[in-house]
Amino acid sequence: MLHLERERDGLYRSGPIPTELPLVFGGQVVARALMAAALTVDASYRVHSLHSYFLRPGGATATEFSVENTRDGGTFCTRSVRATQNGQAIFVMMASFHRGDDGDSYQSPMPSVPRPDEIEAASDSVDLAEWSGVWDRIAVPRPSAAVKPSAEQQFWIRHRRPLPDDPVVHDCALAYLADMDLLDIPWLVNSGRELQSASLDHSMWFLRDFRADDWILHDMSSSSAEGGRALSKGRLFDRAGRLIAEVAQEGLHRYRRQ
Repeated sequence: MLHLERERDGLYRSGPIPTELPLVFGGQVVARALMAAALTVDASYRVHSLHSYFLRPGGATATEFSVENTRDGGTFCTRSVRATQNGQAIFVMMASFHRGDDGDSYQSPMPSVPRPDEIEAASDSVDLAEWSGVWDRIAVPRPSAAVKPSAEQQFWIRHRRPLPDDPVVHDCALAYLADMDLLDIPWLVNSGRELQSASLDHSMWFLRDFRADDWILHDMSSSSAEGGRALSKGRLFDRAGRLIAEVAQEGLHRYRRQ
């Protein structure tokens, strides 16, 4: 999925990936755009943040990624990426890369949850056909239905097969998996009316080294829904309890129009 054909400096093309979904999965576009940006950056830099907008629905077809070198500095460099299909922009992203510096170290603690081997996973725990055979994904049990519903959910996720040691591959894999469920979190407190949803924007902060082929806890919640939009956030921890990334996404969450 992350293989991109270089057409010329700063321009890459990805082929279609078969899917049963009506539209391309947003995490796939984010991951490919991040790979395109990383291909233009010296390997001594690692992505530390990205900020993006979904402009139009994308199809399961070829996509072009145009990368602009916005800035090269001593410790930071920045790239802007524009994804197009059939001549129309479907997605834009700014990504910042950092060599790393010395400084203080602290983090929020990981929530106390059962470990993956302590949870009896359903045999078919993956909803999207694209994820079958690729990701192991185990839902952390939610409180009893007698408790007031809350827009919170946790999943343990890992890439099922070993990935190459290239850290860029793991960064892109994390960008993919971080988008898996954020749009669905507001549905956990659905009022009962039929809703229409779509991703509007997506931001990530990469905080510590990790491997996407080992278990990662995605601790998600939605803090607000108003005016037809809902805000969801996620914190991602490795099995050792290290906070490896955070993600935020605003999505369309309006009553379906007749």
